[in-house]
Amino acid sequence: MNPLLRDILVWLVKAGVVYGGLLGVAAGMTLAERKVSAWMQYRHGPNRVGPWGLLQPIADGVKFIFKESLTPDGANRWLFRFAPAIAAVPAMMTVAVIPFGPAVPLPDSWGVPAAFTNLSVTDLDIGLMYLLAIGGLSIYGVILGGWASNSKFSLLGGLRASAQMISYELTLILTILAVVALSGSLSLRGVVEAQPDFWEWNVFHQPLAFVLFSIAAFAETNRHPFDFAECEPELVSGFHTEYSSMRFALFALGEYCAMVVMASLWTTLFLGGYKVPFWENAPWFVCVAAFCAKTSLFLFLYLWVRWTLPRFRFDQLMHLGWKVFLPLALVNLFLTGAAVSYGVDLW
Repeated sequence: MNPLLRDILVWLVKAGVVYGGLLGVAAGMTLAERKVSAWMQYRHGPNRVGPWGLLQPIADGVKFIFKESLTPDGANRWLFRFAPAIAAVPAMMTVAVIPFGPAVPLPDSWGVPAAFTNLSVTDLDIGLMYLLAIGGLSIYGVILGGWASNSKFSLLGGLRASAQMISYELTLILTILAVVALSGSLSLRGVVEAQPDFWEWNVFHQPLAFVLFSIAAFAETNRHPFDFAECEPELVSGFHTEYSSMRFALFALGEYCAMVVMASLWTTLFLGGYKVPFWENAPWFVCVAAFCAKTSLFLFLYLWVRWTLPRFRFDQLMHLGWKVFLPLALVNLFLTGAAVSYGVDLW
């Protein structure tokens, strides 16, 4: 087979599997959210659509498709329509640089037995910069959706989301820079390869960065206890109050996709990515299973925290972001940089 044609086919297959899996997991999270909350409250949760309610995400999709799509009077129609896509698409694009496993050999029948492909849609030397740059665009959809709705509740939700994103993205970036300083690479695959063994995972050598990143991830995805962009006791439903049908579904899909990407990044940066503890050179399918298990752990944490902690006040959110987390992230980065510069062995 022509090498160029082979590479195109491999890329199409990988893109289809990764993006299909992302949408599938995002849909599954809508069911997991209800099932986990029901389990914590001693309820059954969805149990009418399919066995154990497993077809509930499909029922939700059908419901959204057939619901009437409304545009409020006085709204900016173009921005109102495009805002959900602006919120959802960047979250989906960032998954392209996540390494889900090691390089795998291509089938011999393709005529190139020595060829390998990485288990990611693409490998970029600046994958972390790409992820932060593209992922940060989602907030524009939230802001524009709130402003274009011509509703004070939606506008306040969008403004809260923008202030929250700016406050906690600084902490997020500084914790990532500490990991970059240790690994010496902006490539996500390079970060994974810098954690070859269990005791070399960054969670053991950057515990403060691990905690700060975990908390900032909740704020960056507008998840409880930092869900001030859609705080129902104060803002009805926040930035998406006026949305219905598939436009509302796109906002929800973007949030769940962002959760999956953030959980994958958490795994990659601090838990060795696709590395299997105490099993060097594990088969690629075992590595993929290990990556999925670690990512599922953080996704469960998203759901667990929602039904465990009360929501903060907005002033408490800003106080924590600027007066607690940001100084701690700066100190951690300074100490990490000093240790690396002076050759202190952090491993």
